[in-house]
Amino acid sequence: MAESRSYIGRKSRISGKQFEDWISMSCNYYWEAGVAWIEKTPEPVKYLKPYERSRDRREFVACFEKMAQPDFKGALCDGSMIVFEAKHTEKDRISQDVVSEEQKKEFERYEKLNAHCYVIVSLRMTDFYRVPWDVWKKMKSRYGHKYMSAQELEEFRLKQKGTNILFLEGVELHDYQ
Repeated sequence: MAESRSYIGRKSRISGKQFEDWISMSCNYYWEAGVAWIEKTPEPVKYLKPYERSRDRREFVACFEKMAQPDFKGALCDGSMIVFEAKHTEKDRISQDVVSEEQKKEFERYEKLNAHCYVIVSLRMTDFYRVPWDVWKKMKSRYGHKYMSAQELEEFRLKQKGTNILFLEGVELHDYQ
C-alpha cells in the first residue's frame, strides 16, 4: 500500500526537525570543546493575535514575515564566521532548489566576507554531508544537473560521534597572526 503524500510530508518534517536537533547538539559539542559558537537562526515570525490562553501556555496566530535565512550562524575559534543551511530528504538525492532565493542571497553576502558557507545534507537520517556553497551553487555545471546523488555527495561525507554530526571536521581555520 502506497503511503499518502500527507503522511510522507509529516514524516519528512519530523525527520528534518530531528536533523536540526542533532545539529544543535553538535553545536553544543563544539562549544564545549572550545572550537565554535554556532546557533540556530530564529525564524522571522510576526505575531498577529493571541489564539488560546491557558495557565501553563500561550498560543498565538502568527505568520512568517519573510523567507528564511540560512539555519545556523556562528563563529569559529579563529574568529571566522560559519553559515549553513540544514536540508533533509528521504530520497537518495538532494535537489538544488531546496535552498530558497533569499537563502541564496544570504549565502552570497556571507561568502563575499569570506565566511565558511555550507549546506549540510541528511539522506534518510543515516548519511550526512557538508557541501561547500561554492559547489552547491554550481551543481549544473559540475554535475550536469541541478541535484546531487548519494554518489556525488560522497566526497562531502561527514562522520558521526554518537548523535553528534561532526560537521566541522576538516574545515580549514583562517590564520590571523
